[in-house]
Amino acid sequence: MSTEPVLPGLNAPPAPPPPETYPFWGYLDLVAFFLIAMLGVLVESLLAGLLAGLFVDMRHVQKIFVLFPAQCLLYLFLLGTLAVIFRRYYGRPFWQSLRWSPPGLSTSAVVSSGVAMAFGVMLVSLLMRTPDIDTPLKALLSDPVSVALVAALGTTIGPLCEEVVFRGFLQPLLVRSFGVGPGILLAAAPFGLLHLPEYGYSWRHALLITAAGAAFGWMRQRTGSTKAAAIMHASYNGVFFLLLVVQEAAMHGHWTGYGR
Repeated sequence: MSTEPVLPGLNAPPAPPPPETYPFWGYLDLVAFFLIAMLGVLVESLLAGLLAGLFVDMRHVQKIFVLFPAQCLLYLFLLGTLAVIFRRYYGRPFWQSLRWSPPGLSTSAVVSSGVAMAFGVMLVSLLMRTPDIDTPLKALLSDPVSVALVAALGTTIGPLCEEVVFRGFLQPLLVRSFGVGPGILLAAAPFGLLHLPEYGYSWRHALLITAAGAAFGWMRQRTGSTKAAAIMHASYNGVFFLLLVVQEAAMHGHWTGYGR
């Protein structure tokens, strides 16, 4: 039997490490990402304008062949920027840090939430008497090729990138600082403003998209999964693209959706 004295602080087991603060990134990282993102948007606009100038009397179908790859490259650039911030400055994995994880809800439930939100937005739009105005997005979606390419972008890499940025990167910071409700709304506001140019700077359209962004933020908070928010976002957009195809086929009308 050992008679070794027990000395306080020497023989006691080590204290467990303090719990890690999440998110581990801060507002300086947000500012850096914003500045780099603005540079990327500027470069994308310049390249798209340069390529567009090479076409004479360019039709909408030709425009989409310029804008589609430019938008994809911008999305990849933004994701790459976040990956560099996490890897270079924190040594953390990209997807895991942004909570790109299984939703914890069935996929059908998440998809159904996006579909329900889409129809809810359409109902509120009718109640608000949202005007049917000519917008850059509507002008672009004027032929089957453009619709198909924008729909592909708007239901895949578009929701993925936007949810990673707004619900995966921005929202956790705001929730930590201001609480769940205000954090979700504060993250949804710039999401709505981002889409203003697409809808001719219509405040009603921006308000409806902000409401959709808040719903995606609720899904992110409810499930703890950015992937769930992206799936909901994709199904939300998918409703409007599907209705566009049906409407054009049946009536040759115009699209007034609130997707993307």
